[in-house]
Amino acid sequence: MHDLQILRDLVVLVAVAIPVVAIAERLRAPTVVGFLVTGVVIGPHGLGLIQAPDSVAALAELGLVLLLFTIGLELSLSRIFKLGRTVFQGGGLQVLGTLSVVAGLALIGGAAWPNAVLWGSLAALSSTAIVLKVLKEREELNTTHGRVMLAILLFQDLCVVPLMLLVPLLAGGGGSPVAALGRTLLSIGVVATLVLGGRYFVPWILDRVVGLRNRELFTLCILLFGLGAAYVTAQFGLSLALGAFVAGLVVSESEYGLQAMSDALPFRDTFSGIFFVSVGMLLDTRFVIEHPVLVLGSTVVLMALKASIAASVTRGLVRSWAVSVRCGLGLAQIGEFSFVLALVARPFGLLDGDSYRVFIAASVLSMLSSPFIIAASRPVARWIGRMAGEEGLQLKPEAAEQLSALDDHVVIVGYGLNGRNLARVLRAANIPYVILEQNGQVVRRCLGSGEPIHFGDGTSREVLHKVGLERARVLVLAISSPADERRCVAVARDLSPNTRIVVRTRYVAEIDELRRLGADDVVPEEFETSLEIFARVLRLYGVASNVVAREVKTARGEHYEMLRGLAMPDLQLDLRQLGVHAALDTVEIERDSPAVGGNPVSLRLRERTGATVIAVVRDGTPLYNPDPHFSFAIGDTVVLVGQRPALERAVRLFRAAEA
Repeated sequence: MHDLQILRDLVVLVAVAIPVVAIAERLRAPTVVGFLVTGVVIGPHGLGLIQAPDSVAALAELGLVLLLFTIGLELSLSRIFKLGRTVFQGGGLQVLGTLSVVAGLALIGGAAWPNAVLWGSLAALSSTAIVLKVLKEREELNTTHGRVMLAILLFQDLCVVPLMLLVPLLAGGGGSPVAALGRTLLSIGVVATLVLGGRYFVPWILDRVVGLRNRELFTLCILLFGLGAAYVTAQFGLSLALGAFVAGLVVSESEYGLQAMSDALPFRDTFSGIFFVSVGMLLDTRFVIEHPVLVLGSTVVLMALKASIAASVTRGLVRSWAVSVRCGLGLAQIGEFSFVLALVARPFGLLDGDSYRVFIAASVLSMLSSPFIIAASRPVARWIGRMAGEEGLQLKPEAAEQLSALDDHVVIVGYGLNGRNLARVLRAANIPYVILEQNGQVVRRCLGSGEPIHFGDGTSREVLHKVGLERARVLVLAISSPADERRCVAVARDLSPNTRIVVRTRYVAEIDELRRLGADDVVPEEFETSLEIFARVLRLYGVASNVVAREVKTARGEHYEMLRGLAMPDLQLDLRQLGVHAALDTVEIERDSPAVGGNPVSLRLRERTGATVIAVVRDGTPLYNPDPHFSFAIGDTVVLVGQRPALERAVRLFRAAEA
């Protein structure tokens, strides 16, 4: 019967976790929080449903291995290098700054230097799982503060490897320098062998496995890489989790990384849940009750220190105080990797007794409170931004004069890809515009190139007033935060009832709400993609381009009801009616086109293509009966009539000759 103890504990664990996680989901809290609460409830310091946490320790360690393996799979080194300065400068300063400050305070408090460095390492890491889950649920992952937090979290995850290698060195700090050097070289050699060997053998093996077209075999190989690397590092006295993390990084860089992550996620979700439950079991509620000032004080001080350092680092990246404060508060909790370090350090005697209990209590409390702190970060950040004088635009006299002279212009909020493309077109058309952006680096770079861009919050009434929204013809929102989109539309519509508001949004669900708040045009990315696809398919079936354009215009005019399944009764799309043989098309004559200087007669257009020119538009004026001396010029728009194959041949004639 003793052999069934672990099964009984697993039944209890899952039975309690289901309702607790369901409640956490209803409260929009991360699943990790539900698992932690489950551990606290069923553990030996809670209801005592599981008296001996060691009975699930093996499964928890396996969950930890799979958790780190999948996190390694999700870490793309190419993605990290793409984020560049924000990752290495922002993440590096945050990790080193937190480690140094906390270690310094520990030394002042009388801790030995190895223990002080360990405390700094534990405090430097934040929870990737919690932060990303909360940001995703709040639709803030693509905001400025969301991208900065993601960059810093990526760097923290990369630091896990050196920090794990550091623990044995700290434990042997008083031993022989030769022995310490030997352990260091051994650790580096093992990791280097896994990385270099894995980069060669993993793709070679997976190439052959994929050729067998057996999904189960591929999944087994992926698990073998993760568990095998963990076993290798353990054999050399290193952490199981270290090997799994390195293996995940290696596999992620292969062409099979995405599929590997997809196959490993179900295992990660199951066993990492067991890991977080086991962490919750470690919380000694009696210790918390007996030492509330120590535990709560340590939690508050630690989170305040982390928030302050992260906010200062973000501010140093030329971000606003509002963005910096939100990043600081979002990264204030202790992370899951800190538990990994603690588990690695405890056998070495670097973390024991009351210190370990304080760490566990402060960590669990910080993780439990984190979703609520992130939710409250926006009003706090705005208040601090106002106190710092950043609520409005800080303009030089010449810039203020230029803005006051703007009239009938376009206000662009956000200077990402959509904002840049719009600005380029407006500049070419000589239409006045002004840009609002909250990324200080982007603003500084674009000012040097002459762009009319200003650092400011597009959701602020004062900022919109300073860029002359009341005199603008159009306001375009090209940002990636639904919450900010809604707020900006409401503020802008109240400030300027006559300005046309155009919003680009990613989510279909935002259409009705944005229009209710006052948006005139909402352009959802998903539906625009659908329109482009169906337009191309209709053209492939010979439907005239003007008829396709008419149907696309109809779909937009009905606010995408056709694609949303809410089509109006008179909206019809009958391919039998659209597939007419006589069709119209237009083409603009390009430079180096063989048609330049010719006319329909000299080009033998009808004979060569089968299409007929019925009009030419030049400088905005249509010419229906050009004189005998007429010749085509660059930029003319030619109106053609004929069957679809004839139109296609004629269009090629008016385009630039291929080299």
